[in-house]
Amino acid sequence: MAATGKVLVFFGMIATGKSYLAAAWARQHGCGYYNSDRVRKEIAGLAPESRQSGPADQGIYNHEFSRKTYDQLLILAEQDLDEGPMACVVLDGSYQACCERELVQEKLAAKAKVFFVHCICPEEVMRERMEQRQNDPQAVSDGRWEIYLQQKTRFEMPSELGPEQLLTIDTNQALDVLLVLLEEWMVRVVDPQVVV
Repeated sequence: MAATGKVLVFFGMIATGKSYLAAAWARQHGCGYYNSDRVRKEIAGLAPESRQSGPADQGIYNHEFSRKTYDQLLILAEQDLDEGPMACVVLDGSYQACCERELVQEKLAAKAKVFFVHCICPEEVMRERMEQRQNDPQAVSDGRWEIYLQQKTRFEMPSELGPEQLLTIDTNQALDVLLVLLEEWMVRVVDPQVVV
């Protein structure tokens, strides 16, 4: 039986606006929404807004804990997809390695069509967003400039994904514009016969 559910993976580097766009898309379409920062802190027994200011790749951001986090995202997505044939799930995380993105497809492709939204924006905008986040007591992400610089050296561009599965979107635009661009792309890739 063909997969009928949908999974949208919003990914990219720190402060590229992926969570803002992913959460808005999920709300608009009634999709389950799972954010890696929130899931990571839930596993650790921490409040979502608790600040973790240690060095990169340590504490709850070490390799083992990251593995648990991304595995849990897959479990949550599978649970939602099991609820009905038309289920929709949004996953929101860096998914910076090709193997991580391939794992999503491997685990979920039998139950859903998997699409990827690569969020990008100019570095100066990312830096401004990180500075604003530092002053926001409700912020969940612990991303900082020095962590971004490390992430930048190892982020694997999504060359393994074709245009029918990948949208790269510059988030330095108004949210309503981004949602329209995403909607138009989804219509084209889900049903290529439809003229948008």
